[in-house]
Amino acid sequence: MAPESVIIAGGGMAGFTAARQLREKGFTGKLAIVDPEGLPYDRPPLSKDYLLAKRDATQILLSAADWFTENSVEVITAKVVELDADAPSVVLSDGQKLHADKIVLATGGTARRLPIPGGQLPTVLELRTMKDADHLRSVLGEGVRLAIVGAGLIGAEVASSALRLGADVTLIDPIDPPLVPAVGEVLATRLHQMHGENGVLVVTGVPTEITVNGAGVHTIELKDNGRVEADVVLVGIGIVADTALASASGLDTDNGILVDESQRTSHPNVFAIGDTARTRLPDGTLLRRAEHWEHAMNTGTTVAAALLGQDLPSHGASWFWSDRHGVHVEGVGSMLGEGTLVTRELDGIPVAAFRIDDQGLLAGCAAIDGGLMVRAARRIIDKQKPVNAQQLADPSIDLKKLAR
Repeated sequence: MAPESVIIAGGGMAGFTAARQLREKGFTGKLAIVDPEGLPYDRPPLSKDYLLAKRDATQILLSAADWFTENSVEVITAKVVELDADAPSVVLSDGQKLHADKIVLATGGTARRLPIPGGQLPTVLELRTMKDADHLRSVLGEGVRLAIVGAGLIGAEVASSALRLGADVTLIDPIDPPLVPAVGEVLATRLHQMHGENGVLVVTGVPTEITVNGAGVHTIELKDNGRVEADVVLVGIGIVADTALASASGLDTDNGILVDESQRTSHPNVFAIGDTARTRLPDGTLLRRAEHWEHAMNTGTTVAAALLGQDLPSHGASWFWSDRHGVHVEGVGSMLGEGTLVTRELDGIPVAAFRIDDQGLLAGCAAIDGGLMVRAARRIIDKQKPVNAQQLADPSIDLKKLAR
């Protein structure tokens, strides 16, 4: 039976999608989103257009305020601090106790801090929220020295944006090039080289300590590679799944809140979605936890169907995107694993990479300014169509034709 009331703890993409899909799928019961930041907003712009003040707070909302009123979705600006899965009920940071038939945890994650002396300094910044982006924007400007630890997607995006704000940027990462598991070595190398071509100082090294003097100058000591001085330090080395609430209430966790394929946790009254959820298959196998925007949306859609007793949706191969230095990067499937790697070049410049598995099927694709190609690759992956390495490498062959 469908529940009569649902509380969603967390208002990111996953939590918002769950609420929206519940209403779109016919749920008429009581529905609330609890989040300390209030109305749900989109997070990818925080490192790009929002940081650059090209879009304001209202322009990155996932839906206008009147949508929540019109769809009877209550947004409570607070944090869920206690969960009683048996009741089920939650206690909020403002002291309220709320009951519902089902609870959905969309608690996301917290920024991973550097586990080194100085890694916990309050002046060592992170970028997870609108408030974080506001503060970062306020301290950047012409000639400000910004050091970014972590050259993954967030670090690369902030480096690109900070240049446009006039900052002198140093990007530190222990791996050269980063992002190989996401886009393959050839594209990862090209993307990493773009930093230097655009004026970012790229340093390969492992931070061992961060100190700050009375003038606010930070010194980042690097193992075997000197030191970097900066006025502002930002760390972007991923997130830690926020499982505190789940663990305290007795739910199964292991680098995420463990869920089945319907997003149900180890307690039948509680579901989990988004960055914090980790799927456990019926045989006990734990899948890798995903942290991408589309994954959050997909799990929100799945949980809505599960709560209403409807058929679970089928999602295509995982997809992500990123932007840096004026180019758009997309990837689908997995570039990590056994098989054959194929590169597509245009005028001698690599523009796409593919991975063909041992069965001759396309397993992954990544491209620079090649969104249509990636969408076609996704159809090929989902259809499990055999592919030919020479055709994938040939820039004259439209992948859309191979996807038919």
